[in-house]
Amino acid sequence: MNIITKFTVVTKQGMDALLMLTKELAREKYSGLLQQKVLDKYISENFNERALIAEINNISNQWLVVYVDDQPAGYACITSKGKRPESLEGKRAVRIADFGVLQKYPAPAVRDALLEKCLAVCKPYENVWLTEYAANPLLPLFENKGFTRQQSAGQPHELSLAAVCLIA
Repeated sequence: MNIITKFTVVTKQGMDALLMLTKELAREKYSGLLQQKVLDKYISENFNERALIAEINNISNQWLVVYVDDQPAGYACITSKGKRPESLEGKRAVRIADFGVLQKYPAPAVRDALLEKCLAVCKPYENVWLTEYAANPLLPLFENKGFTRQQSAGQPHELSLAAVCLIA
């Protein structure tokens, strides 16, 4: 199995990979937690071509895609945007805004490769934070890499799900 993580820019290949990944991962992540109508609206508003092009071209964001045998398997978005936790006010901090790997790629090496690339990109910062829904099965992955759960959940999850904030 050949695993490689790359930065993504607005190209046909990059957009095709991100459009597929963002939609499929949102469905995998939230299908059992949200009503279908709410999930469909979330996907159509956030993961359409226009929205993704704007997000990829935003200088505050860096998008990564992990490939397994040349097939897109997951993605992450690193950003300086977003309301940071109080404990990070005044510090150089960056956020992993979205992170996921498709269920059909269960090998830990795939998730690890994507997270390791995220952490390498975030190295110049004092802290990294993320806010995820509280039942996300990837939370232990982040905790095993040095992220610590915070007392406050940080910014509320955009889908009105219980959220947890982790800081490294």
